[in-house]
Amino acid sequence: MKLAVPAILIFNLLLITSAHANVNYHIDLTTPDHHLAQVEVQFPRTQLSELVVNLPVWRTGKYQVLPLADSLRYFSAKDEQGNSLEWRRSASGEWLVHLTEPTSVTIGYQLYANSLGQRVSHIDGSHAYLDASGVFVYSPSFREHKLEVSLNVPPQWRSYSGMNRGKNEHSFIADNYDILIDSPIETGINTHKQFSTDGRDYELVIWGEGNYDIETMVEDLTKLSGQAKAIWDGYPFERYVYMVHATSGASGATEHLNSTVIQRPRFSYRERKDYLGFIKTASHEFIHTWNVKAYRPQGLVPYDYQDEGITELLWIAEGSTSYFQSQLLLRAGVITPKEFLEDLAKRIKRNQKTPGREVQAIAEASAGQWVSTGGDYAKNHSANIYSEGYLASLSLDFSLLSDTQLTRSYRDVHQLLYRDHRIPTGYTVKDVQQILKKLTGKDYTDWWQSHINQPFVIDFETVLKQAGLKMSYGSDSKTIAFSGMELADDELRLNHILRDGPAWRAGIVAGDELVAINDLKVTAKGFKQRIKDFAPGDTIKVTLFSDQRLKEVELTLAQEQSGKLVLESVAKPSLMQKAFFKAWLGIEWPFDSKGKLKS
Repeated sequence: MKLAVPAILIFNLLLITSAHANVNYHIDLTTPDHHLAQVEVQFPRTQLSELVVNLPVWRTGKYQVLPLADSLRYFSAKDEQGNSLEWRRSASGEWLVHLTEPTSVTIGYQLYANSLGQRVSHIDGSHAYLDASGVFVYSPSFREHKLEVSLNVPPQWRSYSGMNRGKNEHSFIADNYDILIDSPIETGINTHKQFSTDGRDYELVIWGEGNYDIETMVEDLTKLSGQAKAIWDGYPFERYVYMVHATSGASGATEHLNSTVIQRPRFSYRERKDYLGFIKTASHEFIHTWNVKAYRPQGLVPYDYQDEGITELLWIAEGSTSYFQSQLLLRAGVITPKEFLEDLAKRIKRNQKTPGREVQAIAEASAGQWVSTGGDYAKNHSANIYSEGYLASLSLDFSLLSDTQLTRSYRDVHQLLYRDHRIPTGYTVKDVQQILKKLTGKDYTDWWQSHINQPFVIDFETVLKQAGLKMSYGSDSKTIAFSGMELADDELRLNHILRDGPAWRAGIVAGDELVAINDLKVTAKGFKQRIKDFAPGDTIKVTLFSDQRLKEVELTLAQEQSGKLVLESVAKPSLMQKAFFKAWLGIEWPFDSKGKLKS
C-alpha cells in the first residue's frame, strides 16, 4: 500500500533540497573567434512562483553603471523536464521567470564578450577573460549557495582563477556568488609561474606576447607580496593570482578578492619608466586585497549589484591605496628613494595644476564618483578620489606621526580597520575618527572638516619640511610664458583650459582647434616651443576654430617655472627630521652629507 506523504514534510524536503543544492554554471568557449560563448546556469529546485534572475549593472572596482546586460542574447528558461518557462524582462539587468510548480530552473543565453578594456569579458581565438559581473547571471534567492563553474575550452587552453579548482583543470568552485564575482577566470594560451613568500602561495599568469621579462616580474612581485606585513597583521587569502594582459592597446587594472588583472600595451615593459608603471599598478591592486576587499566603507557592504553604493569614503578605498603603493615597493627595494620622490613630486605638481581641488571637497567627490565623467570640467571643478585622496592620506599620515611623536602612523589606521571592521561589516566616518582618537588621544573632527568635508589646499613646504624635504625646480629652471591651455595628443584640438588662466580669461574653451599664433600657422608638435618664443606678460593673437567658426582672440600670457619639480633634502636636516622620514617610509635617510641621494 502506498503511504501518503504529509504536505508539510514535502515542503520541508523542498527547503532542505534547495538549501544544500549547488548552482551550476557552464560556459562553452569552443568557438571563440567572434567573441561568442554559450552560457548555461542551473538553479536548484525552488517552490517560488517567480524566480528573479539578475546580471549586475556594474562590476566591482569600477564605480560606474555599465550596460553589461546588452551582451546577452537568446535568453531562455527551462524547467527540470526541459520545458520552456515564461519570462519577462523587468529591468536592464533583471529577468522574472514564471513558475507554476516546484522545479529547478535552467537559464541559457548567448554571451558576446568583447569588453577587454573594461575588464569585464573578452573572448577570442587565444583566450577568454571572464569576470562574472558581465558573464554569469545570478538569482538573489541562491546568492549564498555554493556553486561550480565548468568551462568547455579549445585544446591547449589552460585555466586559472583565484577560486579553488573543481572536478578538473577547467572547473572552479566557490562558496557563493560573491566569491565568484570577485574571482575572475583567465583561460587560454598563457604563461604561468608560481612562487611563494611569507607563507602564502602566488601565481603569475600572462596572456599575450610582449617585451616583458617574466623572471624580473616574478622576482619583484615576490618582494612586493612579502611587504604586506608592513601594514597588516595577517592575510585575507591563502593563494593569490596576478593576471597580466599584454594587449594591443587596452590598459588599466582591477582588484579582486584573491587576484588582480593588470592590462598594459604589450611593448610597455622594457624601459624602466614603463616597467615602473606596471609594478606600481601591481602594488596598488595587491593592496586592494585588504583595503576594499577585506574592509570597505559601509555604503559598499554588502555589494548591491543592481544599484549604486554611495559613500563619502572612496578616497580611503582608492586614494589611500595609491598612497601606500610606492611605499611598499620602496620598502621591498623594488624602487629606489629617487624613484619614490620623483613620483611624489609629480603628484604634487599635478595637484597644483588642478583647479578643481579648490572647488570640491573630497567627501563630495567620493559620493559623486558614480557619475564622475572626467575631462575638462572635472579638472577645473572636481577633486579626484585617487589624486587628492593620495594627498589627503599624506596629510593625515603626517598629522598622526606628529601628534604621536612618531609612534603611530596612517598604517596603524588601516591595520585597525582590517582588525576591527572586516567584511561583512563596513566602516563609517565615525569609525575612522574613533580610530584616530584611539591612536592619538586627540579629536580629529576639525581636521576632518577642513581636509575632507571641504576643499583643502596643502601647504606642501610646511608638510614636507617635517620629513627633511623641500621642493625645487633646480638651478637651471627659469620663468617662462604660460598660456593655460593644453592640446589633445598629436592634435590641435584643445583638451583642457585651465580655470582662471590666460586662455580661460580670453574666452577660449575646450574643444576649440588652434590654427595660428600671431598669424603664423601652429602645429601640434610645435605648440609648446612656439609659446616659449614669448615672455610672460606678452599679448598674442590666437586664431582658432570654435564650433566650426573662425575666431580670433587676444591672450595675455602668464608665467610658470620650467623644468620638473624635484624633492630634495633641506639644508642641514635635523635628527628629528631624519627620524620622521624613517618613521614615515620605513627606510634610512637616503641623502649624503652634501644633500645628494645615495646610490
